[in-house]
Amino acid sequence: MNKPKEDTTHRATNPGDRIADEPQTIEEKSQQLAVDHVPDITGDRITVPTYFVVEEDGEKKALHHVKDAEEISDVIRQARVDENGNRIW
Repeated sequence: MNKPKEDTTHRATNPGDRIADEPQTIEEKSQQLAVDHVPDITGDRITVPTYFVVEEDGEKKALHHVKDAEEISDVIRQARVDENGNRIW
């Protein structure tokens, strides 16, 4: 007896974690949410973007929150704050 074929390509991933098969603009990527207003362990409701948009050498770049997590961490480490409390990258 044959079982029907299932599409198991993204079975273990959160739908918000998926990377689209077709190319997307930076603007389209910046609108995607991996987690939208979901309670965390503290009860606070959180929203997590699928992509973090950063500017590198004058060029905008969309970093995927899972695939590019190490690079996102590097960008955060490089962040600085000026004397007025404004973040300088």
